Amino acid sequence: MGMPAAARVGIIGGTGFADVEGLQDRRDVHIATPFGPPSDAFTLGTLHGIPLAFLPRHGRGHRIQPSDLNARANIFGFKRLGVEHLISISACGSLREELAPQHILVPDQLYDHTKRRVSTFFGNGIVAHVGFAQPFCPTLSGILYETGRSVGVSMHHGGTYICMEGPQFSTKAESEVYRGWGMDVIGMTAVPEAKLAREAEICYATLACVTDYDVWHDTAGEVTVEMVIENLLQNVDHAKNIVRRAIDVLPSERDGCPCPDALANAIITAPETIPPEQRATLDLLVGKYI
Repeated sequence: MGMPAAARVGIIGGTGFADVEGLQDRRDVHIATPFGPPSDAFTLGTLHGIPLAFLPRHGRGHRIQPSDLNARANIFGFKRLGVEHLISISACGSLREELAPQHILVPDQLYDHTKRRVSTFFGNGIVAHVGFAQPFCPTLSGILYETGRSVGVSMHHGGTYICMEGPQFSTKAESEVYRGWGMDVIGMTAVPEAKLAREAEICYATLACVTDYDVWHDTAGEVTVEMVIENLLQNVDHAKNIVRRAIDVLPSERDGCPCPDALANAIITAPETIPPEQRATLDLLVGKYI
């Protein structure tokens, strides 16, 4: 089921980030996966000569809510296309005064506060435990941060993204608890994407685009979709600018990060006991090790 690498860089666009302008040789492809259909067709093309794949996370027209995303299909699709660097665009609420709306945080830590999401490709007779101490690729994260600074965006590097289930926004009590825990931004999509990307040995980093102050902020008022969208449109312009420039400086060889060989010592199941059908299903991920 393999195919030649169609893309080296992937972009998964969140709320408001619906397309990548300027793609050459643009075409849409539907990718079949063992986990069902991805959110939508992948848009393939080249940007500055670099092969790229774009996926609207919630589907065109924003049809799929965060808890219902088929993240396994989405990440597996990027892997099948040959993607090595995956840039996630994510709308977030801020839990810190200094992370103001229209600022962008490149988080380095992740707290999983979701309740009902499948967050591994493994199971059904094969067990793997990947290291996840650094949930975002430090190399890709650093490139996104420096690129953002170079184009004049208000950037922040390092901080914890707490991923909640949603689709409702936080209660005030929840927001205060998250602040007390030391969280920095809150969103609904980094889990399980980051976990699956690590299992797929893809470098994954997030541009957490701050749209609001969640609900803890006494003077900022209640969070509304209108407020989120208004700030988001400004953020999307920034994010697109960052992506366009960042892909030019991505390393052609990946080293110094935990991503490219995350599975090397993670598969704990004796190879001869792995059911053949599950071995075949996950060949794209485990074939080089088993």
